[in-house]
Amino acid sequence: MLTTPVHLRYLDEELDGEGVPLRYSVHCPPSFNFAYDVVDELAATDPDRPALRWCNDDGEQATYTFAQVKERSDAAAAWFTQVGVRKGDRVLLVLKRHAQFWWAIVALHKIGAVAVPATNQLKAYDLVFRLREARVTAVVCTLEGEVAEQLERAEEELGATLVKAGVRGRREGWVDFDAALDAAPPFVRPTGPDLPVAADPMLLYFTSGTTAEPKMVLHDFSYPVAHIPTAKYWHKVDPDGLHLTLSETGWAKSVWGKLYGQWLMGCCIDVYDFDRFDPVRLLRHLEEARVTTFCAAPTVYRFLIAEDLGAYDLSALQHATIAGEAMNPVVYETFKELTGLEIKEGYGQTEMTLSVVTNWWQPTKPGSMGQPSPAYDVVLLTEDGQEAGVDEDGEICLRVPEGTRPLGLFTGYADDEATTRSVWHDGYYHSHDLARRDADGYFWYVGRTDDMIKTSGYRVGPFEVESVVMAHPAVKECAITGAPHPVRGIVVKATVVLAPGYVAADELAKDIQDFVKSRTAPYKYPRIVEFVEAMPVTISGKIRRVQIRQDSARATEV
Repeated sequence: MLTTPVHLRYLDEELDGEGVPLRYSVHCPPSFNFAYDVVDELAATDPDRPALRWCNDDGEQATYTFAQVKERSDAAAAWFTQVGVRKGDRVLLVLKRHAQFWWAIVALHKIGAVAVPATNQLKAYDLVFRLREARVTAVVCTLEGEVAEQLERAEEELGATLVKAGVRGRREGWVDFDAALDAAPPFVRPTGPDLPVAADPMLLYFTSGTTAEPKMVLHDFSYPVAHIPTAKYWHKVDPDGLHLTLSETGWAKSVWGKLYGQWLMGCCIDVYDFDRFDPVRLLRHLEEARVTTFCAAPTVYRFLIAEDLGAYDLSALQHATIAGEAMNPVVYETFKELTGLEIKEGYGQTEMTLSVVTNWWQPTKPGSMGQPSPAYDVVLLTEDGQEAGVDEDGEICLRVPEGTRPLGLFTGYADDEATTRSVWHDGYYHSHDLARRDADGYFWYVGRTDDMIKTSGYRVGPFEVESVVMAHPAVKECAITGAPHPVRGIVVKATVVLAPGYVAADELAKDIQDFVKSRTAPYKYPRIVEFVEAMPVTISGKIRRVQIRQDSARATEV
């Protein structure tokens, strides 16, 4: 049993006789630092407590205690300092699901550098923008696959010189990260102004834009505390259990479910390090690892329920959650029938933590995101700025009075006050997500107020993909939208007007798809390419993406 429940230092809650919270809130001391006050604290008070169970499809497996996480993160912090990384510097982490991600990010927290996680699916085109805009000075990257080569191309294009460390392989010009940690000098904890505190920048994520390049979401050191409710009330993690969130470390969802809240609860994180998703292998892993709590995107559950779940021993699984896009009620009902477990849905963004949620004790309405979290003052606003009534569509907004900021809400888009003001003004943060509230106070997702596409748990901005598709010589005009798909929910669709001399054909559609795959992250490529003679446009000449989406929906119904 956990002897020191760290999270209770930052959580105020009142429970009823059955242990159900009547109210709760979290608070963050000005000096809070997750690395020292959670990781190192648990290493001191409960050193042998398992912190991380890692395995991959090649049969490799290791379990690390909090004492070992402290030791490796201390070594990483010493090495970062040795190579010149300082408080406020931005360091790119492209580490898939490798265990080194945890040493690296905790180390960056210790020295106050800003961690910039990114997916290994990015290409040089994507990386040039990220390196330049974030002013990245160092990178720790997997040497599996081609992402290191893509980084080198981006580095060369920018004329930059990065500190580069690699894991899971060797490459000329790259420091062996593991060997560097083994040889690192003793870590000296920073003091005075060099010691990071709660108000300092800690974490930066790139999130896709709809009409511009990706935005840089910045969180400070108070952000981890806001994920106590994520782990305790939504994931319902067992401090003596094993929690698996499937997300790769390049996405914000990974720190929701693979780091902050779970370790604040003292729970061991399960890391299944795979390259290609396979539902059968995942089910075998859930069985063999004896995972107790699980979280994944709806697409994953759709694949799981298509398998024979009765052939696997999932008796250790106590609780399941879902997020990333709207859940189809059929997925909920089928999973419950096959496992006896209710899937609890939640909604949030990279810019925040859970703002709408079905917590473990709340009745589930299949297809509903749940109810507003006490962590935020959530309202639905109509186009004229009024609060939406029951069964009326409204934009999910957070009421943020001038001069305040609830724990978990981002500090702003880095180096971009104008874009920050465009979503955070007049006392509200605007999510650009539409929902409807029923008579019981449950929210039901409707869609986006802009053209953002949510597909298989990813957020894809049309502008990014359109910029790549338009570079293909056969393309005269292009519109990127989401289109319904029976398994993936929504997929990326490219509606294309061809340049003179080109003829619509399946071979050309595949060539466009391969062109996009080779130049940007593969999750962005259009799974559907439709050739049209002309785009539907408004009277002012703007492409009517809403009509394209409606036509796609009608075609699916037919």
